[in-house]
Amino acid sequence: MSSTIHVPVMASEVLQMGQPAEGQTWVDGTGGGGGHSQLLWRQLGTRGRLLIVDRDPLAVDRLRQHFPSEVQVRHARYDQVPELLEQLGWPAVDGVLLDLGLSSDQLADRERGFSFQWDGPLDMRFDPTEGQPAWQWLAKVDERTLADAIFQYGEERFSRRIARCVVERRRKEKLRTAAQLRELIYSCVPAGRPSKQGRKHGRVDPATRTFQALRIVVNQELSILDRAMRLLPNCLATGGRLMVISFHSLEDRIVKQALRSDPRLEQVTKKPVPASLQEISQNPRSRSAKLRVACRVEDLPS
Repeated sequence: MSSTIHVPVMASEVLQMGQPAEGQTWVDGTGGGGGHSQLLWRQLGTRGRLLIVDRDPLAVDRLRQHFPSEVQVRHARYDQVPELLEQLGWPAVDGVLLDLGLSSDQLADRERGFSFQWDGPLDMRFDPTEGQPAWQWLAKVDERTLADAIFQYGEERFSRRIARCVVERRRKEKLRTAAQLRELIYSCVPAGRPSKQGRKHGRVDPATRTFQALRIVVNQELSILDRAMRLLPNCLATGGRLMVISFHSLEDRIVKQALRSDPRLEQVTKKPVPASLQEISQNPRSRSAKLRVACRVEDLPS
């Protein structure tokens, strides 16, 4: 595979709780760096079938280079999996895995704008071929809508102050880069700018929540997740597993409510499973990962 620096989270838990086996059919709805897909493919063997899906065309190119032709790799969103399975003629699958985290490859790409640590274009789209980049949305959105988005999707208590600063700044110049937005946030949030002594407000960088909110808005992440949680159970064979790894409370809330309330599913995990302390020490980005699993129950006779 052309270079990927992404390390899949909770690999052992996925194998233990998903129980992928020789000859089964699985879907990795968030292919990313291919780590989870590789784990699944090894378990499925030559008689198994695997569909890998990703929104990011760069990730799709890497995945197609790495996996053999019998593995189906598609450029699509994971809420489009039902249509893809219909096209392939696969009536039901034994498991679907979603890892909702941002990949390390995307964070490290300075041209994508996902990380406030780099001075790249403020794009933030998982799929640069569709939608509008974050800087265009910021240039047009009204102050109240922006503040609400930062508060709702970033859970940022200084959302109104940040939104006001954005509107004032864009009267003078466009916010086109991640570094411009980062510095603006530092300037308007109390004790926001880093110093040699660290930050008074704690370990979370003050730009983190606003960048998360913009990414969610630009990519319509929560509406896509909500739609997927309604559609994906129909893709599962009886006993098939739906596995979702989330990284923040907004995602986890949607997943939890969907798994608990869906009569087609039985929860395998009553509570979310966190990454192990050992994994967190080796891969700090796994510290906020939460895995929930459910299995498809047999349809009740009508």
